[in-house]
Order: sequence, then C-alpha cells, then structure tokens
Amino acid sequence: MPSYPDFVSKYPAYDKTHNLDDLREREYGRLDRLGQVYLDYTGGGLYADSQVRRHLDLLLGSVFGNPHSSNPTSLAATQLIESARRAVLDFFHAPPDEYIVVFTQNASGALKLVGEAYPFGRGCHYLLTFDNHNSVNGIREFAHAKGADVTYVPLMLPDLRVDEKMLAGYLDLGLAGCAPAPSGGAGNLFAYPAQSNFSSVLHPLEWIEQAHAKGWDVLLDAAAFAPTNPLDLSKWKPDFVPLSFYKMFGYPTGIGALIARKSVLGKLHRPWFAGGTITVASVQGGKYYLAEGPAGFEDGTLDYLNIPAIEIGLKHLEAVGLDLIHERVRCLTGWLLEGLSALRHSSGVPLARVYGPLTTEKRGGAVTLNFFDKEDHPIDIRLVEQAASERGISLRTGCFCNPGAGEIALQISQMELAACFSQQSHIQRLTYDDFRTCIDDKASGAVRISVGMVSNFEDVQAVLKFAEGLVE
Repeated sequence: MPSYPDFVSKYPAYDKTHNLDDLREREYGRLDRLGQVYLDYTGGGLYADSQVRRHLDLLLGSVFGNPHSSNPTSLAATQLIESARRAVLDFFHAPPDEYIVVFTQNASGALKLVGEAYPFGRGCHYLLTFDNHNSVNGIREFAHAKGADVTYVPLMLPDLRVDEKMLAGYLDLGLAGCAPAPSGGAGNLFAYPAQSNFSSVLHPLEWIEQAHAKGWDVLLDAAAFAPTNPLDLSKWKPDFVPLSFYKMFGYPTGIGALIARKSVLGKLHRPWFAGGTITVASVQGGKYYLAEGPAGFEDGTLDYLNIPAIEIGLKHLEAVGLDLIHERVRCLTGWLLEGLSALRHSSGVPLARVYGPLTTEKRGGAVTLNFFDKEDHPIDIRLVEQAASERGISLRTGCFCNPGAGEIALQISQMELAACFSQQSHIQRLTYDDFRTCIDDKASGAVRISVGMVSNFEDVQAVLKFAEGLVE
C-alpha cells in the first residue's frame, strides 16, 4: 500500500494543514485514545473538548429561565439567544437587514416550516433536483395538497450532476401560470443542495440568481455544504437556507436553523399557531395574531439552555478556518478515491464502484460506493458495515435519505420501482428487506465514507486497508 511520502508528493498542500493534527491531539484526543476511525462526517460532525467545557462553564456560572418573560433569568436567556442569532448571521455574512435566523430542531424542521407555509397553488411549481435529502423531497406533499405541480430535474451519469441546459429549460416553467400569493409574488419554489449528501457533488451556487431571474424563490439546502465550505450570503442570495449545527461542529444536537430572506418570509402563511408564536390569541373571540420575525415561526419554548452552545461552536469553527478544513478534506478525498479505484480482484473486476465524481473537482469529502466480489456481484452493505465496525471504523450505509440520487446511481428504473410498489400495494409499510426482495436483490443502498475537519492520513489508510482485505 502506498505510504505517507507518496501521499504528500501527490498532495503537497496537505503539509500546510498540520495545525489540524495539533487540534486533533488537543481537542479530539478521544478519537485516538479510544481507537476510533471516524469517517461519517456527513452524518454528523465531532465536537471539541473546549466547546463542551465552555458551555458547561456558562451554565454553571449563571441562572437562565424560560425566555418568554422579562424577569432577570428570562432576560439573561433572551440575550444569549439573540447573540446566537447574530453569530449565525455573522458567520454566513448575511446582512441583518436582509436575513433573519429562525431556530428549529434541525434542518428537517426548517424545511417543514417552509413546506407547510409556502404559498403553493394551482399553476405554481415546486421544482427540485433528483439529488435532494428526503426532508426536501417531503415538501412535495405540501405542494401536491395545494394543487401545485411538482417537477424533478434529473441527474446525469456518471458524475451525478445536473445538465445545466436542461435546468434552464425547467426554470422556464416559472414564467407564467402561478397566481400571486396573498402577500404578493408567485409561489414557485426551486430547491437543491449546495452539496449532495449522497455523491458529494457541489452544485453551482450560480443557480440561485438564474432561478431568481425566472421568477423562482430558491431553497438552498446547506446542511452537507456548511461544515467544510464557506457560504457568503452577502454574495449569494438564496431565500431559504436550512442548517443542522451538529453537522457543522458536533454539539449541540437537536438545534438547527432556517436562515430566511425577510422579503420572502412574508409570503409564508403558517397553518397553525402555538405557544410563543403569537402576540394575541383568543378562545372566545376565535382570533390570533402571529408575532413578527423569528418568533412567529419558533413553536413553543426554544431550547434556551443549548442555543448558547451554537455561538461557541461557530467561534470554534471560525478559529480553525473553513479554508484550512476544506483543503485537508480535498487532499484526503483525492487519496481515498485513488486508493479505492486501484483495488482489483484476481479476476480483474474492480473492488469498488464509486458513485459520482472520481476527482476532487467540484465535490466534497464524501465518497459513496459499493464493493463487488470477484464475480462482480455487490457485497451486502450490511456485511460491509458490520466488518468495518469490528475494526473500529465508523462509516455509513443505506441511501442516506436521498432516494433520487441513489436510484440514478444504482440504476434502479422507474419501471422497476412502479412494479415493486404495485406488488406491495396491499401493505401499509414497506421494510428495507421487502424492498430488496422487490427489486430482485439489486444493490439498493451504498457505503458512504466521509472525511471532515480532524480526519487524517491514518484514518484514510485504515479504511483503504480494510477495503484491501475484501479483495479476492
């Protein structure tokens, strides 16, 4: 197996990222102490020791109460919440006169807020790429319920990218036919991920203004993008940006955000109200009045004890530097791709089949693939995960809540899926095993290996050595 000198000769920029090795030893030492090879950064980031300590010191040194009041402990909590909002805007360079931050449980919660309140209607469109997380796909159910059309933009093999000329044609759908929303504007929404959580393809941010020019509002899913790439909202102007902070810096879990343009947020009409979202509600009068700004979308009591940890995490990420993280991820991803592509069985059959780009150009740090035996049959992903786990390697298997990219990558046709779902129409729930049987036991999922902030050469070598052990 090629060695470290081979690696740095191919990726000399890696030598400029050794500050991250010092960071790993200082802040993430539990990885090596416990013998863990963590390669699931797209699934969730890791927290630094200092993040937890600073948050704990804050909690132990103060008294915080429910922010829905004006007593001293409530005001203390409110101040920290508002400070966290400003920190999010600052981190993404979002002009505060244009954008607001709504705290949610996660990126999925942010997407549900948009879906349930967006002014879809007859003649309107929800346009989205095949390559989307299920929480973005799920918005189509709100669109269908309101009579809007739902259109998917296909992906092209082998790189799983979108044909931009084809996209331009789809964007023309938004030019006519959609009745204005009650508060003005049309209800045409275009959604796509800045980075695929399946193939790690980086989709162009230039699409945002292309869509705006054709009359679309734009939802940019940044959940997989934000941990290793800068997103400057003073330059790029998506209307809705859902985030999960644990994917960025590991802690806290259970808190996300919707960064929304104020001018477009006014289009949203929530189908209900809850505690904390109103200024006045009456039982006998049968009326309610939603609060303005973020409060109108933050149901119930915010997680006010954990929200301050967001600002701590953002400052930690800023101190490390996204450009440095991005460069390390690029180098390690390139080495991983090359190493996997070189492995072959004695029969000449390649061990690994990577889905998506085979170079580091316009892609992130997740490598999604299947392993095949010497007869070119897919190795069961569950067996792969089990074998990796026994070696202390954390990777992920499945379709990663991205069925569109998975269906294209694994070449599962629409006809196969229609036949499968027709056969299973008598049952309410379809299990994974049922689905595998239904499509004749083709590969129905994949293995995802993703590097991140404190991944190192040894991590990648460990997974390559594991893969080498599958060669027959």
